[in-house]
Amino acid sequence: MIYGVKPPVGEYYSAVESPKGELGFYIISHGDSSPYRVRARPASFYNLQVLPVMAEGGLLPDMIADIGSIDMVFGEVDR
Repeated sequence: MIYGVKPPVGEYYSAVESPKGELGFYIISHGDSSPYRVRARPASFYNLQVLPVMAEGGLLPDMIADIGSIDMVFGEVDR
């Protein structure tokens, strides 16, 4: 008996739009009972790139407002 998913052979990328941005999954499979490699692309990690531009010329308390306006999930960024 084979447990888990059996993805087709090859590479596959699927993305959905969420309120925070694009959430994507990249899967590589050799046809076994589990994928060879899975990569998640969370939206919050890529939204963080704009933070230095937003914080330029501001003070430390302004950084808190900048982070709040991006609406990031730090669990996605911390991995």
